[in-house]
Amino acid sequence: MIDQIVESLGYIFMQRALLAGVLVSIACGVIGTYVVVKRIVFISGGIAHSAYGGIGLGYFLGINPVWGAIVFSLASAWAMGLIERKTKQRSDTLIGVLWALGMAIGIIFIDKTPGYKADLMSYLFGSILAVPAQDLLLMAILNVIIILLVALFYHELQAITFDEPYAEVENIPVNFLYLMLLTMIGFTVVMMMRVVGLIMVIALLTIPAAISSLFVRDLKKMMLVSVLLGIVFTVLGLYLSYFFNLTSGATIIVVAGVSYLLALSGRQIFRTDPCA
Repeated sequence: MIDQIVESLGYIFMQRALLAGVLVSIACGVIGTYVVVKRIVFISGGIAHSAYGGIGLGYFLGINPVWGAIVFSLASAWAMGLIERKTKQRSDTLIGVLWALGMAIGIIFIDKTPGYKADLMSYLFGSILAVPAQDLLLMAILNVIIILLVALFYHELQAITFDEPYAEVENIPVNFLYLMLLTMIGFTVVMMMRVVGLIMVIALLTIPAAISSLFVRDLKKMMLVSVLLGIVFTVLGLYLSYFFNLTSGATIIVVAGVSYLLALSGRQIFRTDPCA
């Protein structure tokens, strides 16, 4: 087994897959913590499925579908945030509308695109073993942007995450920061679609953070634990899929999901209180 693992590291596709897993885990650990604590889990799902419209647009225009996904992810994120803030409508209704609209637009664009779309399923279900070098570069750039924004606005984001009314009283620009947070979710969704696919984005974005929240209260510690868990899940899931010839994205999510259930059960059995 160890010999096979060492041998696999000699393959370029495996090196790229491992790097992609690490890069995605960093973004998921940081942004997923905000998503879980602020309880906006399904917004990530809405953004992810809306991004499918960008995939279709990319195919239709003959450009890299990732760029189309970025445009649609950001557009849907801003639309969700602005409409929710201005009209005070139920966020689940907005998410459902944008979710369906994005998927429908993507399907229509794909229908109108001639030719065979060979790698279309990789955007829906992930294909970490086929991540190209240019996508790795994009992931790295998006990670840098996310980390810089979180570092610059850490205390402000912490305020709107835990106590938004207090943040408003302190004259913190809540609307701006909320839209920025949704923007970072959009960036993270684009990174994840190559690893686990748009269908399973919610799971990888939230499960590591959900596990860390069972045992840790401090936001920075939650982020760190979430990043480490994400790396473990992606690497373990990647190698299980490699050895047993399974779909990599689904295997990663199964590993993460089982880990969450075990952590939740273990905490209930031992009645471990979250510690700072």
